[in-house]
Amino acid sequence: MHCRSFCLQKLPNKMATILELANADRNLSALMKGLKAANLEETLSGIGPFTILAPINLAFGNLSAPDTFENMVKQSGSNSKLSDLLSFHVIIGRKLARDFRHGQKLPTVNGQELAVTITDGDIRINGAKILAKDRQGSNGVVHSIDVVNLPTAEKVLT
Repeated sequence: MHCRSFCLQKLPNKMATILELANADRNLSALMKGLKAANLEETLSGIGPFTILAPINLAFGNLSAPDTFENMVKQSGSNSKLSDLLSFHVIIGRKLARDFRHGQKLPTVNGQELAVTITDGDIRINGAKILAKDRQGSNGVVHSIDVVNLPTAEKVLT
């Protein structure tokens, strides 16, 4: 077959990772800043699959003092608060909107669980409403949410 070099040039580009998808969404720039500060980019660039429940920028602005988002980013090198917060928004596995069930418990990367409620077609994760859903990447899926979910003080032992 003579199309070897021509056919290779016509192959589609590889699918974007979930971090590349999130980075391309200007409404998720605060999340990307936090992931970088918490050194979670390398993990989320891995094979996965992962599901990121990505709070929009406005959600991070609603965090109250002393744990404002900016304070957590500034202190990310001296404590794990930011890392704990962001890893509470990552589920191991690929979860599309159709996979969520009312009453379902979802284990997060930080060892805690998120609760799913579905009312009138709206999917909420620990009360946070899914806004944009099912943005699939090569290593998982990204759903935008309207609220930052706060992990509880104690971690669940696994």
